[in-house]
Amino acid sequence: MNTNEKQIALSVLECLREDLLYARLNNGTGIIDVADFRQYLYEQMGRIKTNALVMDELYGKSNGHGPDIGKSNGHNVEAHPEGKLWPERPKS
Repeated sequence: MNTNEKQIALSVLECLREDLLYARLNNGTGIIDVADFRQYLYEQMGRIKTNALVMDELYGKSNGHGPDIGKSNGHNVEAHPEGKLWPERPKS
């Protein structure tokens, strides 16, 4: 492990230690033994994966910096099917 990997691992373990004080499984019980701890880790990994899938759906699977707005003019053309982005002034 290089220094960055060690620092990340240490940070993850410190956060996990703090989380375990108040951690509850999905069924509401606390973590009592190794099997509960394993279940807790699986549930947390599942949440992370679910969140990642949701973020991919919301923002696309590009580079993680949000949607690529450079491919449009920033307007939702589908919201304006008549092709006008603003209403016409009434003619007097």
